[in-house]
Amino acid sequence: MALNNPLANIMSKIYNADKVGKTNVVVSPASKLSAKVLEILKAKGYLGAIKQIDTVQGGNFEIELVGKINKCGVISPNFNVKKEDFEGYEKRFLPAKGFGILLVTTTKGIMTHNEAKMQNLGGRLIGYCY
Repeated sequence: MALNNPLANIMSKIYNADKVGKTNVVVSPASKLSAKVLEILKAKGYLGAIKQIDTVQGGNFEIELVGKINKCGVISPNFNVKKEDFEGYEKRFLPAKGFGILLVTTTKGIMTHNEAKMQNLGGRLIGYCY
């Protein structure tokens, strides 16, 4: 199966499995980007335990779902955003101020938009979750 956007595929599988009430889901392919995004979602309480399973095809993640995801996905195209412009994108992709997170790739790595604001960083939007 050819994937144009592996991160979009992972987010979609997580969202769909959570919506039908599954307690865990296996997603692939495993990459550094997807590992970091999953770590952030776990740290923010949207996901439970994450276990990486190495396979010949590149590896999978086994993810425990906790039922706290209302919606998650990728932002495509990846918009460039300055530190002062996060509020406009919050209004566009999140349902309410202070509810949910935007995932941003910066020069200091992948983080939430709140962490980027605190560190005075801009970057590229890659996803959202609430």
